[in-house]
Amino acid sequence: MSSSRRARGRGHDEGEHDEPDERWAVSYSDMVTVLMCLFIVLYAVSIVDDTKYEQLKNGLAEAFGQSQTPGGGDFTEGLVIPPELLVEEGVEDVAARAARERDDLEQMKQQITSALAAQGLAGTVDFVIDERGLKVGLVGAETFFTDNRTDLSAKADAVLDAIGDVLAAAGNPLSIEGHADHRAAVAPYESNWELSSGRATKVARYLVEHEGIAGSRVQAVGYSDQRPLVEGDTAEDLAANRRVDIVVQSTEEEQVRALIPGLVQTAPRG
Repeated sequence: MSSSRRARGRGHDEGEHDEPDERWAVSYSDMVTVLMCLFIVLYAVSIVDDTKYEQLKNGLAEAFGQSQTPGGGDFTEGLVIPPELLVEEGVEDVAARAARERDDLEQMKQQITSALAAQGLAGTVDFVIDERGLKVGLVGAETFFTDNRTDLSAKADAVLDAIGDVLAAAGNPLSIEGHADHRAAVAPYESNWELSSGRATKVARYLVEHEGIAGSRVQAVGYSDQRPLVEGDTAEDLAANRRVDIVVQSTEEEQVRALIPGLVQTAPRG
């Protein structure tokens, strides 16, 4: 009986003997695969093309107006904004600035016109808006300067008083430009250069001393008889060329100012 139990026991042990359990290997291989993918991704991310990175960084800096490279190199091409778009944007910007400057000069012209009209002095000046800015011409020369004299008349003082506040508020540089007719100067002036410069200086001094305009904004220039408005020897022609122009100079860049005359010509008339 004991032998039969041993037989049964041996049979049982032999029946329960299995192969090693290797299911852990599947999970292990999956973990190794994931780790390998992780390290590949980390390696790829860690590799940076230094040249392209510097170009991108400098391109962004240039686009925002901050140069990051010695010598001011432009790395924006192909990175931020195509050059053709930059050119188009620049042209539009210049045109917009020119239109705004034209509007500012027109507004100043209207302010001067209103100030003169309020004092009963309408028609005593004329205006030209061009690439230099706003020219305010003192017309009717006999009203402002008598023949061969630089002294301002009472009406000239009144005109300068009326427009002085507008000129002072504008803040632009002022070029005071004196002119004479073509006849030879007589004593006390040796030439028309002294005569025209004297007239410009009288107006400049009045604006500085009586209207509170800073002297650093003002220059006085004499053109003698070299820039006549009209040709001729009639009393009216000679009087028209004895004049002083007050030029309110535009502070815009040359490329902007060059567009102003065309904008003035195409502006609608009110």
